[in-house]
Amino acid sequence: MSTTPPLIGVTTYVADDARWGVWALTAAVLPAGYHRLVQRCGGLAALLPPGDPGTAAAAVARLDGLVIAGGPDVEPVRYGADADPRTGPPARDRDAWELALIGAALEARVPLLGICRGLQLLNVALGGTLVQHLDGHAGPVGVFGRHEVKPEPGTLLGGILPEAVSVPTYHHQAVDRLGSGLLPSAHAADGTVEALELPGAGHFVLSVQWHPEAGDDTRVMDALVGAASGS
Repeated sequence: MSTTPPLIGVTTYVADDARWGVWALTAAVLPAGYHRLVQRCGGLAALLPPGDPGTAAAAVARLDGLVIAGGPDVEPVRYGADADPRTGPPARDRDAWELALIGAALEARVPLLGICRGLQLLNVALGGTLVQHLDGHAGPVGVFGRHEVKPEPGTLLGGILPEAVSVPTYHHQAVDRLGSGLLPSAHAADGTVEALELPGAGHFVLSVQWHPEAGDDTRVMDALVGAASGS
């Protein structure tokens, strides 16, 4: 086992009017909870702003693990649907980049963790579809809600979280038709799929609908960093 901390890439937003000090510029941004959680779990965090999808394989080749972070709604055209009026504006560059990263990570067997949007995008990448709006899975605007999720025994997630847990949540979309090979490994009380994994991948592939970076439970990220370090 390597003693060098594994390098974990985390995808980012691009904000058109980010502000700090005297500056108001277009910037690649990500809530600090993501990189702090990676670091807390023993990894080195590298932020991955949207780029040329043709370079995704080269980026993944330099990583030991990959996190597809939360963010805007996946454009419905990606799964053959018309946009619901409540679906947010598209982030086409980010969709294309992150789909390419997911494909590259699956091909190279690089450990992969999807968070919120990352779960939805993994499902879409493997041919699945999304429910474009549901209620009860977020707090007020800009505030995380909480609810309980129940991991499925005998799954990868069930081994990481053997008990029902209360999680921070902020989303209004969810899995509809499952992508090829994906296994639901946690559910909310209303039946919403709260985690997906890919048992046939031959390596660590897990995604969760909630936001571990907004809570105190490190076990999901611990598992990714452990897989990325070969432990």
